Amino acid sequence: MAKTLENWLATEVAELQKLPLGDLSNIHFFRDPLRPNFIDHEYFFSPADGTILYQKVVEPNDAVVEVKGINYTIKDIMGDKHFDQPVLVIGIFMSLYDVHINRVPYGGLLSYKKLDSIASTNKPMLAVEKDILNQAINPNNMDYIKNNERMLNTFYVPSLNYKYYVVQIADEDVDVITPFKDQKEFVGQNERFSAIRWGSQTDLILPLSKDFDFELCQKDHMHIEAGLDALVKIL
Repeated sequence: MAKTLENWLATEVAELQKLPLGDLSNIHFFRDPLRPNFIDHEYFFSPADGTILYQKVVEPNDAVVEVKGINYTIKDIMGDKHFDQPVLVIGIFMSLYDVHINRVPYGGLLSYKKLDSIASTNKPMLAVEKDILNQAINPNNMDYIKNNERMLNTFYVPSLNYKYYVVQIADEDVDVITPFKDQKEFVGQNERFSAIRWGSQTDLILPLSKDFDFELCQKDHMHIEAGLDALVKIL
């Protein structure tokens, strides 16, 4: 369940760091623990285990994060230069110590497409992991957001007549995002839908709606778990 970054580092990470690096990276990293499936249609749950890097409302051309003076926008993250909606975006970083199975924040019809890297060279995400282990968040180490392999997952929720998105961002190694579901398949809330290996990031993107409002459930830089921790309440 949700913990402060300091508490997570002092408990779970401290225990895991006792493992040999080979066991941690080759065996423990690929774990897929059994978890209860919470169903609560008042909330969007976390799609990933990890640390909240940012959570904010932005316009399409506003900076989600500014890296060395360059703005990285929702259009960049989604790979869609025509996207024109204001959104609530929550970025979650998965470190070596996190479970890398992604889960459905809110049940709906799933479709997905791989996005090409904008640059010719993917970038490692190790600097952000080091920042987190030092209880810091440095936006200047997040330029992989625009460059690395990404998967755009689109969820349509019939009961809300609403479409939202989960973007998965991989480390410098390519072809490491593995969907579990078929295209246009209905998936339930907190069901496993994909795995993303090595250092990685998952962004939950909720377009603002005239039909309902959103309320954040977690504080910045909390450590959260997929399928267990609610991120957003629907009002």
